Amino acid sequence: MVEKLIVEFRNVGYSIDGQQILDGIYLQIFRGEILILLGESGCGKTTTLKLINRLIEPTSGEVIVEGKPTTEWDAIGLRRHIGYVLQDGGLFPHMTVGQNVGLTLSLLDTDGAIISKRANEMLHLVGLDPARFAARYPHELSGGQRQRVGVARALASDPDLLLLDEPFGALDAITRTNLQKEFARLVRELGKTAVFVTHDLHEAMLLGSRIALMERGKIVLLEDADGFKRSDMPLVRTYLDTVSV
Repeated sequence: MVEKLIVEFRNVGYSIDGQQILDGIYLQIFRGEILILLGESGCGKTTTLKLINRLIEPTSGEVIVEGKPTTEWDAIGLRRHIGYVLQDGGLFPHMTVGQNVGLTLSLLDTDGAIISKRANEMLHLVGLDPARFAARYPHELSGGQRQRVGVARALASDPDLLLLDEPFGALDAITRTNLQKEFARLVRELGKTAVFVTHDLHEAMLLGSRIALMERGKIVLLEDADGFKRSDMPLVRTYLDTVSV
């Protein structure tokens, strides 16, 4: 079966105020995979993620999403087409859980009854009973619950592509592990594609179909977990020395 390309970076660079943040990024992301962007703070992971949904635009090269450069997409339309999950969920505090989950659908002028039904379905999907949680506000939830709501919101409009920026980084170890496993199951069962930013090698190994290791604005290695562990690159060995994988 031929893999279908959903995102492609073609010699992408990004600079701001004369500082080169990304340099010569070539990357292909295929439908159904979880592509990990791994690296330390400042290496360009989040910048790479933001280029996909046109929160920023490349200063050189092209980012192609579903066959079309991001600069040719309507920016708002593109973002509504892609699920986006931030650390701590990125929920709006003045909205209920149900309203947060249905936000993208409401922006698309979807009927209110349909939004409510879909929000309830998504809350069930991420393990939150809508009868208990839909009317609550974000401040009434635990960190893990807020992250589940963030994932539910990202899935509500049924996007093919999910972008996640260190979504589980602020959680305690047990909650984080549980959500990592649940997320991996959801993405694979629903047939989604995900690009996931982390600096945690254990998380990358657990979730990733492939791992793109970044350093100083470049992708220096692109491998699956087994290939990553076999690499003799010094930066890879440094990562592997810090965790048991």
